[in-house]
Formats: sequence, structure tokens, C-alpha cells
Amino acid sequence: MKNNPTSNKWFALTIVLTAPLLYVIDIFIINMAIPGIQQGVHATNGEMQLVIAGYLLGSASLLIIGGRAGDYLGKKKVFLWGMILFTLTSCCCGLSQTAMQLNSMRFFQGVSSALMVPQSIAYIQVLFTDSKERAKAIGWYGATLSIAAIIGQILGGWLVDTHLIVAGWRLIFFINLPVGIAATWAIARFLPETNRVTTGTFDYTGAGILTTGLICLIYPLTKGRELGWPAWSIWLMLLSLFTFTYLWIDQKKKKQHLKIPLLDISLFTMKEFNLGLLAVLFHFMMHTAYLLMIAVYLQDGLHLSALECGMYFLLHAVLFMITSMLAGKLIPRYGKRVLLAGIMIILFSFLLQVKIYHPQMQRWWPIALIGVYGLGNGMVLPSLLTIVLRSIPVKFAGTASGVFSTFQQTASALGISIIGGVFYHMIDIQPHPDYLIAFKSGMAADIACLIMVAIILWLLPVPVNDDSPETIALE
Repeated sequence: MKNNPTSNKWFALTIVLTAPLLYVIDIFIINMAIPGIQQGVHATNGEMQLVIAGYLLGSASLLIIGGRAGDYLGKKKVFLWGMILFTLTSCCCGLSQTAMQLNSMRFFQGVSSALMVPQSIAYIQVLFTDSKERAKAIGWYGATLSIAAIIGQILGGWLVDTHLIVAGWRLIFFINLPVGIAATWAIARFLPETNRVTTGTFDYTGAGILTTGLICLIYPLTKGRELGWPAWSIWLMLLSLFTFTYLWIDQKKKKQHLKIPLLDISLFTMKEFNLGLLAVLFHFMMHTAYLLMIAVYLQDGLHLSALECGMYFLLHAVLFMITSMLAGKLIPRYGKRVLLAGIMIILFSFLLQVKIYHPQMQRWWPIALIGVYGLGNGMVLPSLLTIVLRSIPVKFAGTASGVFSTFQQTASALGISIIGGVFYHMIDIQPHPDYLIAFKSGMAADIACLIMVAIILWLLPVPVNDDSPETIALE
């Protein structure tokens, strides 16, 4: 096809934003479909954890290398192939007959997202050279993430309750087909190709070591719990520690020999950055696990339909979008105090949920308290990147953003595996599953994570100056 790129950069931005839109939708849409998927492929609770964790693991393992691929091979080419593979693997997920097939395809769906999502961020830098226009484009990027969350919750509930030729849960994957085809055509037809980096090489071995370590950690955390912690699960987790240690040594040697490592270990000598990553770890563990637990509790515990469950999250999504935009304006002036206020609001919501939830409660309670969670989380989650990168020298900002994104996805997978494991363990050990007890047990772990986030944010030093968060994040 002849390349005739559009000269309208805002139209090009619309095409670029299809990547984060599809990626985030496929995180949230799964939560609404968990009971349906579990019945459809006869999956165990541990295998259902992997449906979510595997997707995040595939994304985390190649996010950094995906960004580098765009530099070396051309952002348009990598974006195009990422979108094609994402569409194909989505369809394969919808065609899966067993839990193993589904989890394998979900992992590769995550891998394909790691090829296309970094290009969307990079294209904003390429298309928008004016700082004001770039800030506006970043605002649309953030709004897309919020809109995708809303779409995922509601669309997932509606599709799961829709029974056409195939089971409703399969439609949550097949819906990506028409969007993916349209996006693929638009990318090929309208996006310009970018200049390529001709110096240096890929750190293939670094990416392989990182992926191996993550798999050796995440897989036994989910399947090991379900099987009573057999010896292989313990050995795999010990192997993951060895693998991560070897990765550190490998990256250090490559930097000393003036090669381009996957990770720049100089970042990890900065106290503020390390504290920020710990805040990311505990917050995303808490966040992803909560979305899993509340969706399962509402559907299996309170016997809501998938569509009703999705509607329970509408207030949450709207309030999240409003406060995330408000926080973006307050962060330059008030800094981490905005995030600490959000943490207190989330803690208030969690404590009330633990105290008030019971089978005979008024149904407006979950709607209101999930909404309060969205209110607080909108002040925290989108602004963590700004806080973590604020003290990072501009020359490290691109690498730091990649490390942040990888750490975020890994933390989410750990939340599903560890806190979700607590939740499912409490279900599995009872003769008659009590979803309320399981939910409150998981929430205790979530509250502990939340307290850790508050302590870490409190320890973060106040920066000397307030550079533009948009400039720092994308410079």
C-alpha cells in the first residue's frame, strides 16, 4: 500500500491513541467476565489469576525492548505489527477451549501490546514539538486511559450477558477484531514513518533474562498456592531471585563496556527513584487486586449479573477521570500532598467496605464506596509517574519512564498473584465458599499495601524546583 501520511497531527493522534485504548480496555473488561470465562474453559481459581497476570506479565517483559524496537526499526512499522499481533492474539483468546490455551494467548496478547503502546507515547513526541500542544496531547492520552477504563467496565458487563452465536465472554476478545482491522488500516495509510536509530544493538539477552525471571516468580505464585506449594514452585521462586541477580550483573557489565543495556542501573542509585518505585509496587498491587476481588465478590458473592456489576463501576470511572484531571493541575503546586490526600480517601473507602459489606446491605453502598475509591485513586494513580520522575535528570527521563512502566505492570501481576491469592485461598479452604470473608481478607492485605504507599510518599523529599511534569515525562 502506498504510504500517504496525513498532515493533520490531531487526526494522527486519534490513530495513535487506539493502542492505549485497546490495551486498557483489555485489562478492565476481563474483571467483568471472570465468572463466565471460568465456566467457559473450566478454569481453576489459579488459572483465572493467570488470565489477568499473564497479560500483564507479557506486557512487562517487553515494554522497554518494544520502545527500543521503534527507535531501531521505525515506530510506524513496530506499531503496525504490534496492532496486527494484538488483533490476532485477541481472536485466539476468544477461540480458546482450555485454560492453558487462553493463558498462553493472553501472554502473547500482552507481548503484542508491549510493541504498540510505547510507540503511541513516542509518536506524541514526534508529532507535537510545541510544548503547549504536547501538553494538550498528553492530556488526551490520560483522558483515553480513563475513558478506556469506563468502556472496559461497562462493555465487559454488557458483552458477557449477550448470548449470540458464541458465549458472551468470547465476545470481549472478538470485539477487538473490527477495531484492530480499522486501526491497522489507519496506521498503514495515514501515520508517517519516523527516523531510525542506526547505532547500537538490541539487548536481546537482557530482555530474555528479565522475562525468565518474571515468569519464574509470577507463575509459581499463582499455581503453587493452588497446588499446595509443591517443591517445583519453591525452586522456581528461588530461581527468579538468582535470575534477577544475574540480570543486575549483566546490565552492569554491559554499561561498563559502553554497550546499551536494557536497564540503566544508574537510575537505581537515586534514593528518590527507588522510593518512588516502591510506592508504585505497593499501589499497583493494591489497585489491580482490588478490581479483581470486588468484581468477583459482586458477581459470585452478591449474585449480580455481569452487566449490573459493570454499572456499579460507572460512578468510580467518572470520579476517577474528574479527580485525575484536577490532580494534574494541583501537583505542580502541592506535590505529594495531593497523593497523600488521595490515599486517605481510599483508606476511608476500604475501611467502610470492610465494615459495611454484607449480603443484606442496601445495594447503593457498593456503588457509593467504589465511587469514593475512584475519587481517591484519581488523585494518586495518574500522578505517580510525575512524582517518581520529578527528581530524575532529564537525560534519564526516557529510560526512567520505561522502567516505571515495566515496574507498574509487574506490580499489577504480583497483586493478582499475591493479594488475589489470599482472596482465592480463603474461598478454596471453605466447604461452602464465603466470598465476604475472602473479600475482607484480601482487603486487609490491600489496606496494608495502602499504608506502605502512604509511608513511602511521606519519606519522599520535597523537590527544590517544580519542572513541568509533561516535559520531564516525555523529554
